[in-house]
Amino acid sequence: MRRTSRREFLGSTITTACAAGFGASLLADSALAASSAAGGAPAAAKPASNFRASAKMKKGLVYTMLPETMSVTDRFKLAREVGFDVVQAPTTPDERLAEEMKQAAAASGVRIDSVMNLAHWEFPLSSADPTVVEKSLSGMRTSLHNAKLWGSDTVLLVPAVLNPQTSYRDAWTRSQKAIRSLLPLAEQLKVNIGIEEVWNKFLLSPLEMATYISEFKSAWVKAWFDVGNVVLYGYPQDWIRTLGNSIVKMHLKDFKRKQDGYAWVNLGDGDVDWAAVRQALTEIGYADSVIVELDGGDEAYLRDVSRRVDRLVLGQA
Repeated sequence: MRRTSRREFLGSTITTACAAGFGASLLADSALAASSAAGGAPAAAKPASNFRASAKMKKGLVYTMLPETMSVTDRFKLAREVGFDVVQAPTTPDERLAEEMKQAAAASGVRIDSVMNLAHWEFPLSSADPTVVEKSLSGMRTSLHNAKLWGSDTVLLVPAVLNPQTSYRDAWTRSQKAIRSLLPLAEQLKVNIGIEEVWNKFLLSPLEMATYISEFKSAWVKAWFDVGNVVLYGYPQDWIRTLGNSIVKMHLKDFKRKQDGYAWVNLGDGDVDWAAVRQALTEIGYADSVIVELDGGDEAYLRDVSRRVDRLVLGQA
């Protein structure tokens, strides 16, 4: 999925998002109650006060932030030179290109840490059309096999997309059914499916997202948490504490409210309370990747982004 597509989808109006968020909070209460009654409520995260985030977390960026004018090899080299340990790569059906990316990552010393699935926006798993769902599943299968080839441990998945034809309940049940069909392959390949919360009018509270994931009762379905995506209707630190050790990977971006709307901005230039985020990560003992998802740029820009991650997330001077 190219970042322009994600941003276009995230460009919903604030009014719509706020209204959806209020409705989701009511659904979250009922969903959590039902899960609790069935014995499926998520356990509280265990604090880990001695955890040193700077020594554990891997700093990464999405592949599309690297200049498109560069070769595959040079893009991975640049990622390493500006201070990143890992890269999240997009679904790559072309086997020759996938192999080239594998070799380039190995030569640079940068790990392809995860895969950003592509097909779930155009072909959502929540669709009532079996043909659409099968196209989405096919894309996920490609992503899972990419992950295996690259030595990645997680594929990001947007589980559902609401629209006037798709109710919230249908999105929940249809997407869970489709994802369950992927679990044998995920287990065979030893690759996690990371469910991400985005502006798709679905999973709009941390309790709801925790319940949705817990209902799979599978070690291969986890949470992919995006810090910036919840600022409009919640607090990232609250989401982190609620999701706890179900979080397998994280996206980093910042969000700024303005009088005339809002904007996606560089890390530290928005409304995210990064000190609170860092404290919450410490409390849950998070020790996996933090992957920047911003607009791309040149070497100087990427070095600045890298330093911002060091300061704001890893707690380094």
